[in-house]
Amino acid sequence: MKKALFILAIATTIISCNKTTETKEFKTAYIDTSKLMEESTEAKDIEAKYKGKAAEMDNKLKSEAGKLESEMKNFKQNAMANGQAWAQQKGAELQQRDQELRYAQQGMLQQLQGESGVEMDSLVKKYKTIFKEYGKEKGYDYIYGTGEAATVLYAKDSYDITKELTKLVNNKYKSEGKKEEKK
Repeated sequence: MKKALFILAIATTIISCNKTTETKEFKTAYIDTSKLMEESTEAKDIEAKYKGKAAEMDNKLKSEAGKLESEMKNFKQNAMANGQAWAQQKGAELQQRDQELRYAQQGMLQQLQGESGVEMDSLVKKYKTIFKEYGKEKGYDYIYGTGEAATVLYAKDSYDITKELTKLVNNKYKSEGKKEEKK
C-alpha cells in the first residue's frame, strides 16, 4: 500500500513537471502623485485661489486685531483715571472681543480647509478617472502611485508616466477653458 502511494506521488510529480506553466507579462507604470499635484495647472489654480482667500481673511483679522490692540493700550492708560469699576467692565469687554477674534480666526481656517479639501477631493476623483481611461487606452495592467502615500517601493524609471499624465491632465484642464500655467 505504501509503495502504491509512493508510486502515485512520483507519477503525479512527473506529470506536473511535464506541464508547461504559462506566465503573463504585465505592462505596468507608475505616477509620482506628489510631483503630478505640484505640476498640475488645476491643482496650482486651486492652491492659488485659497491662498488668495486666506490672505484676504488674514488682512481682515489683522485689521480687527490692530483695533483691539489700540483699545487695549488706551485701556491701560485710562484704567487709573476712570476707576476700578470701569476698568473691570472695559477689561471684560476687551477679553470678550479678543476671544471672539480668536474664534473667528479658527472658523475662517476651518472654512478654508473644508472648501479646499472638497475641491482637492474632487480633483483627485477626476484624476483617478483620467488614469483609468489612460490605462485602458494604453493597455496597462497596473498603474501605481508613488509620492506621499506611496504604494510602490521600487520601480524602474522607464515605468514612470508622471510627465505624460501631467501633460494630459493639464491639456484636459486647458480644454475645459481654464487658464494655462504661465512659465
